[in-house]
Amino acid sequence: MTAAITLSAVVGGYGPLRILNGVDLEVEGGKITTLVGPNGAGKSTVLKAIFGQADVHSGAIALNGRNITRTPPRALLLQGVAFVPQGRNVFPMLSVRANLRLGATMLPNAEIETRMREVLVQFPRVAERIESQASAMSGGEQKQLEIARALMLRPSVLLIDEPSIGLSPIVVQQVFSLLRELASRGLTVLMVEQNVKRALAMSDTAVVLETGRVALSGDAHTLLADPRMGRIFVGAAAMPVPTTPAVS
Repeated sequence: MTAAITLSAVVGGYGPLRILNGVDLEVEGGKITTLVGPNGAGKSTVLKAIFGQADVHSGAIALNGRNITRTPPRALLLQGVAFVPQGRNVFPMLSVRANLRLGATMLPNAEIETRMREVLVQFPRVAERIESQASAMSGGEQKQLEIARALMLRPSVLLIDEPSIGLSPIVVQQVFSLLRELASRGLTVLMVEQNVKRALAMSDTAVVLETGRVALSGDAHTLLADPRMGRIFVGAAAMPVPTTPAVS
């Protein structure tokens, strides 16, 4: 398979603060790749470097073979890259419908309505709450709304940072199942996640970052059982592959 996103020897951070120390990474198209690692390893900075929100000092980032290094976020949206950042990112005082429309404001109104109908088919719970105020939604519903809004421009790549934060285990499983379904339809997902066991159990590929470099990478299920993971996650034991599926 052709890599949808490629990072080649990327060094970067925020102004003079250097976080990434030569990251080499290939994200396979139509798969879920999850970035894991200790706090401060540079996971979120990788996503922000791709999406033009962190400084790239050297190296290159490519989308389907095209150089997108230092491309502004708006231009990346139009090229098919969407980003769901960490935390709650809905507009709480606006309706669900208005939140969705904000995901495609650069399109004509008629096209926005067409895209909204497409997205709502994939998110029935969001469709049920379409006229509700976003603040009235549960945490899990708001996360679905964020992802739905990111899909309004029909992206080919979804960057998503810590989707499990603040959610119950059951809702986390629902969000992960949604990402799995989207990948099965051809969407490329690059995710940062601290919930290592559960995230790797549903991912195709795992990449472990340590001090701004790739320490390990490969099949997610294989790495989940790799004893080297315990060394990287200080104080952690080797993490066996779950023997039973997560409760949904």
